[in-house]
Formats: sequence, C-alpha cells, structure tokens
Amino acid sequence: MKKLLPLLFLLIATVALVACGGDSEDEPDTAGQAQSTTESEAAPETTAKTTDAEASTESPGEDDTAKVVIETEEQTPPGGGVFRRLWADPPTLDPHLTGDTTSAGIVVEIFSGLVTINTDLALVPDIAQEWQVDDTGTVYTFTLRDNATFHNGEKVTAHDFKWSIERAASPELASHLADTYLNDIIGAEDYIEGNAESIEGVQVIDERTLQVTIDAPKAYFLAKLSYPTAFVLHQETVESGGRNWWVDNAVGTGPFKLDEYRIGERIVLKRFDDYYREPRPDVDAINMNLAGGQAMAMYENDEIDVTGVGLFDLERVLNPEEPLNAELVVAPPGFSVSYIGMNASQPPFDDANFRKALNHAIDKELIADEVLAELVKPAYSILPPGFPGYTTDIKGLHFDPDLAREYLAQSEYADADTRPRIVVTVPGTGGTIGLDLEVIIEMWKQELGVEVEIQQVEWATYLEDLDDKKFQAYAGLGWSADYPDPQDFLDILFHTESGMNHGSYSNPEVDKILEKARTIQDVSERVSLYNQAEQMIVDDAAWVPTWFTGEQYALVKPYLKGYRLTPMVVPKLQEIRIE
Repeated sequence: MKKLLPLLFLLIATVALVACGGDSEDEPDTAGQAQSTTESEAAPETTAKTTDAEASTESPGEDDTAKVVIETEEQTPPGGGVFRRLWADPPTLDPHLTGDTTSAGIVVEIFSGLVTINTDLALVPDIAQEWQVDDTGTVYTFTLRDNATFHNGEKVTAHDFKWSIERAASPELASHLADTYLNDIIGAEDYIEGNAESIEGVQVIDERTLQVTIDAPKAYFLAKLSYPTAFVLHQETVESGGRNWWVDNAVGTGPFKLDEYRIGERIVLKRFDDYYREPRPDVDAINMNLAGGQAMAMYENDEIDVTGVGLFDLERVLNPEEPLNAELVVAPPGFSVSYIGMNASQPPFDDANFRKALNHAIDKELIADEVLAELVKPAYSILPPGFPGYTTDIKGLHFDPDLAREYLAQSEYADADTRPRIVVTVPGTGGTIGLDLEVIIEMWKQELGVEVEIQQVEWATYLEDLDDKKFQAYAGLGWSADYPDPQDFLDILFHTESGMNHGSYSNPEVDKILEKARTIQDVSERVSLYNQAEQMIVDDAAWVPTWFTGEQYALVKPYLKGYRLTPMVVPKLQEIRIE
C-alpha cells in the first residue's frame, strides 16, 4: 500500500480542521440508534462508560408468574447547580418519532415509560412499580406507581399508556419505528396498517393496571419497552400542539422538564421536583449549548463541564505533568458499530461479489493506526466487543486486494464502462466527509478502479431518506444499542421484513434463524443462533462494518460528581450533582 501513503499524509495534515468542530462532549447521533455521531463524551462515533457493569440477555420478570418490585427510598434534598454541555439540535423531541441518539439523549431525560435501563445496564421498573408475567410468558400485567405524574401535575394512568402506545403505532403518525419496537404486541401490526381501531394486546384493567399481550414468549420484550416508542405522553398536550407539539410544551414524566429550546442556540432542562422515583434529580438545570464551538477550548475556559478528548489534544492530556491529566477519564468501548451501508436492491450492490470486493479492498488496520491514531478498532463483525452474544469466532472479510479483484471480476459489474454510477450519501451540509471515508474511497479507486461520488444531506432529511431506503449507499453513521440483547442488532437490522433494514438485505436462511432465536428461552442456545446468523450476514457482505470504539478519553470537571459515561443511551442526569 505504499502508493496510498501520500494521501494519508495529506489527510492527516487536514485533521486539525476537522477536529475544530467535531470534538464536542456527548456529541450526539440514528436509533437504535443509527448515528452520525454517538452519545459519547469521549470522541466522535463512540459510547462509553466508566464502570464494568455486565449486560445480561436475561431480563427481570421473564420467569413464569415473575414479579419485580422496586423499593421506595428516602428522598434527599437537591443540591442545585447547573450542568453545562455541548449538544446539537435534535431532529425531534417526540419520543414516538425518536430514531437517533441526538434526540434520544434528551428525550430519555424528559419522558419515561413502564421500564427503563439504568446506568448499570440493568432493566428496572420505571413508571411501572411492578409487573407479573403469566405462565405462558406472553401476558404482562403492569401496576403503575401511584405517585407518577406528568410535569403539569396530572396523574399518569393506564389509559395514558394505552393511548400513547396506539398513538405511536397510528397510521396518522406514520412512525418508522413502531413496526420495529411494538410489533410483538398482539394486534399492533393490524393497527399500524390501519386495519383495526385499537391494539388488541393492550388492555386497561383499571386506572393503575395495564395488561400487554405479545405473540410469543420473547426474552427481550421487556427491554424493548425501555425504548422511547413505548413512552407515555400527555394526550391533551400532544393533540393540541400540532406536529411539533414538543417545541413549546414538552409535557413529560421524566426527571427533567424542558424549560427552553432555542434552535441553534440552547436547550435548557429544569429539575422536576415531583419526580416519582429515586434517585431524584439533584442539579437545578441542564444547559445544552447548541451553537457549537471548540470543545477543548470551552472546557479549559470553564464554559462546559465535560468534553471528549480529540486526536490532537490526546498526547498533551495524557502527560501526567499536564494539569488537565487529573481530570482525565478513560472509558471502555461503547456498544456501537460504524459501517458503510449498501442497498442490496439497487445495482451494483445487488451483487454479493461486488459487495465482497469492496470489503476486501479496505485496509482497516492501516486506517485505524495511521489515520485514526488507534482510537478505534477495525470491525469485521456486527456485534460490538463486550456486548451479549459477541464472539471472536466470527470470520470477517479482511484486507486482501488480490481476493478483492477476484470478487470484482466475478461480479456483474466488473466492467467500469458499464457499471452504474455509485453515490454514497453522508449526513452534513458541507465540508469534510470524514478522514476514514476519504481513505476508503481512495482504496476502492486504487485497488479496484471503483470510483464513487459523495452526496451530503442535512441530518433530519438524511434520517427520513434512510428510513425510506432512498440511498444507493450511505455512510457517516453507526448503530448504537437500544438494549443489551443481540436481537437489537441482528434481527432489527438484517431481517428481511424489518423496517430498520435500511439496506434491503434479504437472506431467507438468516430470517429463519433470527425468527427461531426470538422465542428460544435458553440463553446459550439463543446466542448460538445469533452467532450463526451473524456469520452468514458477514459472509454475504451485507455491510461494510468499519469501526468499533477502542478506549476513549474524556475530561470531567472535578466538581461534577456521579456523572457516568455509558455504552448506550440511558437516562443518567438525575444521578449527577455539583459540589
């Protein structure tokens, strides 16, 4: 690859220009989340946490007639203060339309649902004080907390949940997420398609009791309910506020209330003093700067309280004699994977040999070492390291230029003169497309003679077009876990009928394995099935997986206590305090 070195030197020389705008704390990202950048403080395209909590594929309440109750803790008086961070304008703050971590990072602090995942990645009760599961494993009966209220003081009832779930699945809302996150519920698909007046599997027993019936016993169902699609909303507020009801009046149930939103300037969240469970929020407010800026400079000027450490500040901050070194936090990898997507229904990506050729033509090790300074790990599989179901046994499509050329020669698109024009779409409105993508494109050109064009699309529009499967190929994003179960990656992203299968990948054998894994109760057997499916997906070159996150670095002000870097989006700001 010596012929590539001049390009590497050029790209490395320009990285400082990129770092000026892309080094922000918690720089956000699509759901599940697909992402252009993720929820991490540590660096773009990462999620991380400072503890080593293990994630389990088993959820509380899955055993027959299981019952889970959370104990009420004594309330402690709030300490006050304002937590300041950088963020970006969210495409939406409507939980039922939230499909990206930029939005989700805010939504999970304002709104809530029956269950949630805490900062230890454990599934715990939320508005539901307890639940029972019948001996078939399909009927869930939730008892709501008596003290749970909306931000306007109105009590949350089972009727609110039924209305909210049906609103999320309604044909009028046309949420791309409902069919993915609510389709296990009996009657949900009929309702989504407009063939029913209500969802049969969601029944109000009384004001505090909600019953949900699913189509088969599924180990991951409860965890699915932690996603914003199943959050409860205030009916009158939503119906009187129009499509963007949340801009001026985001009445939720979470630990923080939306106090102010000025597009391109700031989002301010205020503590909800009547929040229904511990820990109750301690800080007075969360101030999210949307105007942008150089994150490291803002951190050093005491304008923000936490920031990721980018490539060109890393050596300085790692120096023990540097004062900032005392504020350095090293976080393990996040539960996310970056990738280049290819639409298998459109030429030339409808040819598996062509997709394999592109995979084998990329020297990921070189890019990770020389361009990205080992801040990422090359990805050759789908499930990220440390995630339930991850295994090193997956055989990926590694760099092999000779094999890449063989696959290209075997494809229908070997002839460059007759090959369809290739366009890779990325989120953005101008400027750099990312150093790694520039190098990958150059590798495709040098090794295969394959040239591509880049198209940039504004982020909110990008998400809509992605859901509508309009792109021939797409990059600049990744997938971040919604809940710790391999179903959240493999089934949601690659099953033929999944609405989140943005690349229209289809393999009937993979579908059969994924469908079988849905209802298997034995954890080891489920994991084995997912490993089989993952290997087949990789062999088919459904994606070009690019990066897993490596160790990440962040700076946290010493007066900020209880702040945790997490490998996926979870509500966590109620735990912080300022001393």
